[in-house]
Amino acid sequence: MRSLLKEIEKGKVLVSDGGWGTFLHELGLEVGECPEIWNVTHRDKVLHIAKSYIEAGSDMILTNSFGAHPVRLEHYGFQDRAFELNEAAAAISREAAEDDHFVLGSIGPSGAIVMMGEIPEEKIYDGFRTQVEALSKGGADAICVETMSEIAEAVLAIKAAKEFTNLEVVCTFTYQKTVHGYYRTMMGVSPEEMINAVKEAGADIIGANCGIGFDQMLEVVKEIRVADKITPVLVHANAGIPIVKDNKTVFPETAEEMSSKVKQLVDAGVNIIGGCCGTNPDYIRGFVKEIRGLSVSK
Repeated sequence: MRSLLKEIEKGKVLVSDGGWGTFLHELGLEVGECPEIWNVTHRDKVLHIAKSYIEAGSDMILTNSFGAHPVRLEHYGFQDRAFELNEAAAAISREAAEDDHFVLGSIGPSGAIVMMGEIPEEKIYDGFRTQVEALSKGGADAICVETMSEIAEAVLAIKAAKEFTNLEVVCTFTYQKTVHGYYRTMMGVSPEEMINAVKEAGADIIGANCGIGFDQMLEVVKEIRVADKITPVLVHANAGIPIVKDNKTVFPETAEEMSSKVKQLVDAGVNIIGGCCGTNPDYIRGFVKEIRGLSVSK
């Protein structure tokens, strides 16, 4: 089985993929439509996204399964198709990645707040179990628990992955800068609190994704590295902090602007660099060029 950790141990800085949601909308996904149903209704378009990132030079690609927790799928009436949609997502990315690139099974928040007790914890955990088992069956090399804001939910997802698969687990939280200058998740979790909790639960790789651009990610990474200098770090940043212009969400940073900051992230201790909302294969090509240039210069 392919191992992200072993690749990182070789001293490599790896490149992940870019945004999926914004890419899907460009290809015709309607607002309010379930992205994961496209794994069976528009398989060719989902495969196109995955292949585009491989062709751009990504060492790994995620899967179109971010919102495929049964609780979240209830909104569309697809909760009974969770296993099918997750397995299909992994199979699509596996086809694009072939045997020489990694596939990370994407798992986002369930849509429920665990600490509020609005849904039984067992139901949330069982949903994550469905996801990890299906993603593993579909061909994922690792599980990526991403865009988390609550420790309790992230821990449930990590534990499900560790208990029901033999895959490595990445876990990333989403941070914003507070008025006091601190980085916290929507639920008030600091980078240090995240590290302690998710590593205890079994996460192999930690980091941050979405919400902010590379400038802010650099500050978050520095906080992470103060608390933990050893655990590999993954960053998936937006193309800058999103702004609303003419009633549309716009991501202000160009591929060139983001690529120019890659070296700073590597120097700060990032092991895997990719993009999130607003990024596309052009951004990834820029990241690859920068990282390969750094490798040559060493």
